[in-house]
Amino acid sequence: MANDYYKVLAVERTATTEELSKAYRKLARKFHPDLNQEDKNAKKRFQEVQQAYDCLNEPEKRKLYDQFGADYEKFGGKNPFEGHPQRGGNAGGAGFDFGDIFERGGAGAVDLGDIFGQFGGGGQSRTRRAPQPRGADIAAEIAVPLHTIILGGETRIQLEHDGKLNSISVKIPPGIEPGKKIRLRGQGQPSATGKPGDLILKVNLEPHPFFKIVGHNLELRLPISIPEAIQGARIDVPTPAGTVTLTIPPMSSSGKKLRIKGQGLKGTGGVVGDMTVELMIRLPEQIPAASTEGIDQLAAAYAKPIRDGVQL
Repeated sequence: MANDYYKVLAVERTATTEELSKAYRKLARKFHPDLNQEDKNAKKRFQEVQQAYDCLNEPEKRKLYDQFGADYEKFGGKNPFEGHPQRGGNAGGAGFDFGDIFERGGAGAVDLGDIFGQFGGGGQSRTRRAPQPRGADIAAEIAVPLHTIILGGETRIQLEHDGKLNSISVKIPPGIEPGKKIRLRGQGQPSATGKPGDLILKVNLEPHPFFKIVGHNLELRLPISIPEAIQGARIDVPTPAGTVTLTIPPMSSSGKKLRIKGQGLKGTGGVVGDMTVELMIRLPEQIPAASTEGIDQLAAAYAKPIRDGVQL
């Protein structure tokens, strides 16, 4: 072949033996026929690489090649493929032996570990170990108090492993939405040979008598008295930022909703929800006998039946 051996190996003419070997290993991986069975040109390219390396790796042949080029064989060189049926010397070029390129000894010899175990050098062959099986993940749910959901904090859970209860501390980020999941690395099922799995916790809001969370918004069902509903009032309401005074308009009915902007949960990206206050008129436990007349007067004050239109 009349190819420039240095160009075939993609090295400079001043390349050292180590640089030649490194280039050869790289190209042998790339063009070996057994690894590129669908590439019709791989076999030819592999022969070119092998021929170039066999010449340049031997000092005497390389010296003749540098002087006379591809005609060096006329001056004492020898065709490295000649008479070797598994390196292209036979007419059909068949019979490639996958390990054949690793047989030669001497300077620059390469073994199977060099090509497929050494990606970047070193000189020692290595066997690649298969990854050890990892333990299974565990999925669980936890109920977190409202103030911890809003402000963040820690809560402890009991996790059973092999019949034993282990106490685990879980950090709750502030403003986490109920339904979101927290992953605790290495707290899942153990593995006999590999790393343990993870613990995946779904965060739920612990039931609260007045508050619930919808997305980033807080919803409060606020009890008010009959006089507050009739006359109006100013009521202190707890919010994530502290106590806020809410004005109840006069003649407010149960179910009326008031909005306090920016007093919901703080999410990622600067998102802040609102607080919605739903008024819930609560009756006293007892009605004084003296109030009976006043109640009758209140009943007469309704201009129309209050359940008018309630139908399916």
